[in-house]
Amino acid sequence: MEKRRELTVEREDALLSFLREKVRDKSRNTVKGLLSRGQVLVDGALEKRFDAPLRPGQRVTILPESAAGAARLPFPVLYEDGELVAVDKPAGLLSVGNEKERQRTAYRLVSGYVKAADPAGKIFVVHRLDRDTSGVLLFAKDEGMKRALQDGWDGLVRRRAYLAVVEGAPPREEGTIRTFLHEDAGHRVWSGPRGRDGKEAVTRYRVLDRRRGLALLEVELDTGRKNQIRVHMAELGCPVSGDRKYGSGAGPMGRLALHACQLQLVHPRSRSLLALDAPAPQGFRKLFPGAGL
Repeated sequence: MEKRRELTVEREDALLSFLREKVRDKSRNTVKGLLSRGQVLVDGALEKRFDAPLRPGQRVTILPESAAGAARLPFPVLYEDGELVAVDKPAGLLSVGNEKERQRTAYRLVSGYVKAADPAGKIFVVHRLDRDTSGVLLFAKDEGMKRALQDGWDGLVRRRAYLAVVEGAPPREEGTIRTFLHEDAGHRVWSGPRGRDGKEAVTRYRVLDRRRGLALLEVELDTGRKNQIRVHMAELGCPVSGDRKYGSGAGPMGRLALHACQLQLVHPRSRSLLALDAPAPQGFRKLFPGAGL
């Protein structure tokens, strides 16, 4: 397939069956290869399942192999439809550009991925992760969806969970931290009185495992403030491993040991519950082999 092809679904069907009917000059194995190589999109989203159900009115795109290669990302796509795309961002990659780096960002890479499927496609930032935090990062594909998510974020999000490796351990096996966070002129965040500029921050944690002076925590956010987990853990006396800004050393993982493992939210359009899960990185599993990560 050297040219991009656009097909419209006219009746309910399975994807492979539909392609076999529309691409009659190719063998069954060649058509299956289109799916396995990532050359087939359904309503702009990559689809590799042979039995993916199709509905009348949906658009199926067959990409040339060169375009499919351009659409690949160096990290997993966790979820995609015509309005959203969620990825598993690696540690060390900015979510969006800053004054020092504008090109090598999750935003730029995902934008290129979306444009490879649809040259007119765009993405919009919904939320961010720190450079050194890995895990679930969500983008919208149109501005209306971005506004719907950001304006209704507190009501749409059902669960926002992280894995954190901390130095030492909290005083209790589980607990809730509730403070007001402030940010100084040097962009350092700290807890203080309610005040005019204080923003309430609520963090819940549970100890999953302990090993060699470290503890593995599952952390849930009831609020999403800047550096919230890092500040709360440091003020609890157990800074996140590798968090030099808030009191840790380099740490055994050589990175900030914070991973956004799950984001559960209600899709603003379909109202279905999405559970976006990013598996624990190898460094977490290696440090805590008995935790069942």
